[in-house]
Amino acid sequence: MDDAIGAFLEYLAVERGASPHTVRGYAADLREFSAFLRRAGDLDPSAVDTRSVRAYLASLHQRGLAKSSIGRKLASVRSCLRFLARRGVIEQSPARAVRSPRPPRRLPSFLPKDESKQLLDRAPGPSVTGCRDHALLELLYATGIRVAECCGLDGTDVDRSHGTVRVLGKGDKERVVPVGEIALAAIDAYLAARGDHDGPLFTNARGGRLTVRSVARIVDHYVSRAGTHVRASPHAFRHSFATHLLNGGADLRAIQELLGHASLSTTQRYTHVDLRRLMEAYDRAHPRA
Repeated sequence: MDDAIGAFLEYLAVERGASPHTVRGYAADLREFSAFLRRAGDLDPSAVDTRSVRAYLASLHQRGLAKSSIGRKLASVRSCLRFLARRGVIEQSPARAVRSPRPPRRLPSFLPKDESKQLLDRAPGPSVTGCRDHALLELLYATGIRVAECCGLDGTDVDRSHGTVRVLGKGDKERVVPVGEIALAAIDAYLAARGDHDGPLFTNARGGRLTVRSVARIVDHYVSRAGTHVRASPHAFRHSFATHLLNGGADLRAIQELLGHASLSTTQRYTHVDLRRLMEAYDRAHPRA
């Protein structure tokens, strides 16, 4: 089974152009599935059947994993088995008949406008690290880009003359996102303090590119220090960006383009519209309001 998984991961990276982060995620899930099959004695892909997949899911339930985690792991297994079926390694995917657990729908967390301002106005300080952290927080909120996209930015991706940043998103899709003057000023201050405009935009103390995990630690530090009511993750900046734009009157389709979503339904899950704004829109637009 390990050879088959290796072929699938190579397909993801080479033919599908999946990011290293995505490939690592699939690899971790499939290694776990492979280890389960090994314990069950199903060493060959042709020996894997629907019962094997269901038994694997049952083992994940017994371990107390969240339904969202189980669903993600099943999606990885499904993709791999579908690939093997297309390549003729197995007749058909045994995971086709296995339903994903339905996770409870939860609204993503976001920062209210006043708490966003409170967090961003607390400038970390004049040191290079402080300037970097300030620029990082400002850019995440100003653009709504994903954390991995932010970590992948180079200094040359920032276009000061047009006030935009060029982002490489999921599936290697490139998009251009506007950046506000405050975030651009914070980036300029950081690069001036660093004394180097080349290479990765955000770097660690050794000059290497910041990782997603490092950004999470930085955000957690400043959110805790600001004393906000919401325990905001880096992804919460993305939700806050979308929500505040929508509440300010931005078109949902425009927000979809800025976020780089393929589906409008995904964008809708990212936004929170308060009841007052909904009532105002209803009163303004409905002929019988």
